[in-house]
Amino acid sequence: MKKTKKVSPDPGSYERDFLLGLYRRLVLIREFEERVKFLFLEGAMPGTIHQCQGQEATATGVCATLNPDDFITSTFRGHGHALAKGLTVQEMLDELFGASTGCCKGKGGSMHMGNMQKGMIPAIAIVGGGIPLTAGMALAFKMKKTSQVAACFFGDGAVAEGAFHEGVNMAAIWNLPALFVCENNLYGASTHIGKVMKNTKVSDRAASYGFRGETVDGNDVLAVFEAAKRAVAECRAGKGPVLLELLTYRRTGHSRRDPCHYQPKDEREEWFSRDPIDRCAETLLSRDDISRSDLDAIKSEVDAEITNAIEVAKQAPQPTEADLLTDVFA
Repeated sequence: MKKTKKVSPDPGSYERDFLLGLYRRLVLIREFEERVKFLFLEGAMPGTIHQCQGQEATATGVCATLNPDDFITSTFRGHGHALAKGLTVQEMLDELFGASTGCCKGKGGSMHMGNMQKGMIPAIAIVGGGIPLTAGMALAFKMKKTSQVAACFFGDGAVAEGAFHEGVNMAAIWNLPALFVCENNLYGASTHIGKVMKNTKVSDRAASYGFRGETVDGNDVLAVFEAAKRAVAECRAGKGPVLLELLTYRRTGHSRRDPCHYQPKDEREEWFSRDPIDRCAETLLSRDDISRSDLDAIKSEVDAEITNAIEVAKQAPQPTEADLLTDVFA
């Protein structure tokens, strides 16, 4: 397992409400994924799912540095990215139930979650597919002379795709405001990164294109936030792009039918002991103005929000035959 330089931001340097907001987002993503998992197991939802339990700090930390008019691209494992970018539990659950009131009118489902008005391109299920798109958006921002940033989430498996080279190289030669975020959870589907890469430190690749890369503890939400804040500032100042490698681990299978037998027991135990929510809670409780009851209240609020949204989504209107002809070119 790769080691990173330990970064421990002082929790006393942040506003109380900001820290509680980060914690709430972590819990919201985890609880959303857990409830969705059981809804799928019950057969209540169509399609399939690829979940992100254990990776909550990556989406939360990065998106906390972005403005509403900044854009992100996501992957088939995109529920956490969507919640972190500001999509509501209701519009996402409606989408998962295939309702016309969903964020993509029931036409995207789990693997294509998004909302253009909230700065999230509907997720792209093709591995590495969002990388050149991010470069294109960043080029548009530069040509329009806005201060916007395009952030791209992708897994370690995407680094071997040609789209990675093409998109990252384009961003480099034109100094585009693009933040490339590799969520390195050690596995491309069921294949360990060590079996497909001689140099498994993904951030090293940035140097070959002539820009900065950094490897960060992706299970420490404050470390992710600080690294992303630096990177976003560089992008806004015309010093981009930046590649962030966030070391993390998924607590669930590649997809809902994957029992994770390829993950060694000792590896799972070590990563589970570094759970991002537990670590964030420990950090927050080191402050005098945050108590366990504050965190318990957040958990209760999140549970109630999701429970209510599920009941609404179950009754949400389904698309009609006429909807087949909407949102198409011809």
